[in-house]
Amino acid sequence: MANAKELRKQIGSVKNTQKITRAMQMVAASKMRKAQERMARGRPYSDQIRSVISHMANASSEYPHQFMRERTVTRVGYIVVTTDKGLCGGLNVNLLKATISHMKQWAEQGVEADLCLIGNKGIQFFRTYGGRVLAASQHLSETPAVDDLIGSIKVMLDAFEDGKVDKIFLSNNVFVNTMVQQPTVSQLVPLDPTEDAGLQHRWDYLYEPDARELIDGLLKRYLEAQVYQAVVENVACEQAAKMVAMKSATDNAGDLIDELELIMNNARQSAITQEISEIVGGAAAV
Repeated sequence: MANAKELRKQIGSVKNTQKITRAMQMVAASKMRKAQERMARGRPYSDQIRSVISHMANASSEYPHQFMRERTVTRVGYIVVTTDKGLCGGLNVNLLKATISHMKQWAEQGVEADLCLIGNKGIQFFRTYGGRVLAASQHLSETPAVDDLIGSIKVMLDAFEDGKVDKIFLSNNVFVNTMVQQPTVSQLVPLDPTEDAGLQHRWDYLYEPDARELIDGLLKRYLEAQVYQAVVENVACEQAAKMVAMKSATDNAGDLIDELELIMNNARQSAITQEISEIVGGAAAV
């Protein structure tokens, strides 16, 4: 059994760690609120442009854009959004498991995958796991900008337009609440028509100046908006997961301190009992 001095030193070390994890928990809580505000500000635009694009996918357009046309799948692409840093529980692990599972479903059909990785953790994982990476972005900070993502997004869209990939999926965490972050793999292109029964009939917009110019620009803005919103939500997910992980670490440190203090008190009691026994034994011998 360790002596009292060693136990006191170990308790002091755990207490210092507990102070760090508690501070990190408070910082993550503060950052999470700001990230949630950014996420909430971006959702109305993201939802509205998704609604417009869903209408267009059901429309009988005079200009059928290739982003709206299904074709035989020989290769797929994934835009995978992870965090740059760790200490956020199983957030990245769960997302990467969902992505790998989805990739294996295509692999069973003989379809290989290309990757666009956003976030350092995804880059590190696929560097070990393997995979054909077409583009990568990292160190986007806690306030990402669309300009930081356009280059990587364009690489994947160019690959689709050139026929090198036939589907592109977006793999990201969706912020449900502070305790729940849902890993999701959704099809980005070709666009899925809306399932709204009221829009299943054939209809169309009136385009000005012309359908080609408007649809080209709108679809690119739409795809950029979806990826950007995924990155913003991932920041909120990261801070929420980090806050929960640091709270758990703080609580575990408290439990460990209680156990070590109990062991130290037992060791101290045993030492005192032994000393009393020695004194009594010595007195009896005299």
